[in-house]
Parts: sequence; C-alpha cells; structure tokens
Amino acid sequence: MSVSVSTSAPVSGSARPVLVRAVACAALLLAAAVAAPPAAAAAPVPAEETMTVDSEGRIADDGTVTLSGTYRCLDASGPVLVGSSVHQGTAHTRYGVGGTLAVCDGETHEWENTGRVPSDALEAGAVDVEATLIELRSVDGLLLPVFHAVQQQEVTLTAAE
Repeated sequence: MSVSVSTSAPVSGSARPVLVRAVACAALLLAAAVAAPPAAAAAPVPAEETMTVDSEGRIADDGTVTLSGTYRCLDASGPVLVGSSVHQGTAHTRYGVGGTLAVCDGETHEWENTGRVPSDALEAGAVDVEATLIELRSVDGLLLPVFHAVQQQEVTLTAAE
C-alpha cells in the first residue's frame, strides 16, 4: 500500500519527519480497519418482534367475538398488551375485541382475545382484523404507547357452537 502526499507549500526540513509519521500512522490505521471484522458481525442477530393473527375466529349469536394468534416481543419496561379490533365490509366502525397482557421475554407466546360487539354489527364471514402489541411506557410520569408489532389481515369468523 502506498500513500502519496502533495502540498502546495514547501515543507520545511523539520516538519517532513512529522508529516511522514502522520501519513504512516494513518495508513496503518486504515489497513487495520480494513483487515478487522466489524464488531457487529460478531454479535448475534437480535430476534424480531412479531405478531400473527389466526386465519379463523369465532362469533357467537350474542356478538361475542374470539380472535387469536401468536406474538413475540423484547425489552419492555412497562406493561405490554395484545389489543385487537375488527370491522366488516364497508363499515367504518372498528370494534375492539378484548385485550391480553403480554410477556416480553423473546419467546413466542399464544394470545386469545374475546369481546362483545353489538349483536347486529358483525356476522359470520370475512372480517378485517388488526392486532397490536402495545407497551405502556412511563415517560416523565405519563404512560405513552410504544408499538412493538402490528398485524392486519383478513380473518374468517365462524359461528361459535
């Protein structure tokens, strides 16, 4: 590896050894940086936070809806909840369906939320479900929502037996 230095002003005799040493040190540092593997490559890849929704849910005659799926979350300092909501067809109203306390330990866990909507609001068939993994983190005495994962998908509601 060779490094050339050009200056527009003449370099005095006493400054030349300092300049040569500085260039040599820079070349050594550059060579060491290129040869060394990045520190991040040695660290394990962190697990991702995930949220899934099962493709089938249940609805009872009284409007009770049950939805389920799995989640995985990490590093929470406050309580974390699995929330879910549902709407059907062209309706603009989303109905909340229960809530479950989550455990954020990096493992995959199952969740199931049950909630009651007006009995004429939904019927068996295709619905749009949104499930969220939300942490309530305390910041200066206020609980602020921090989203860990969100999943939105179509689900088929079947009549509960």
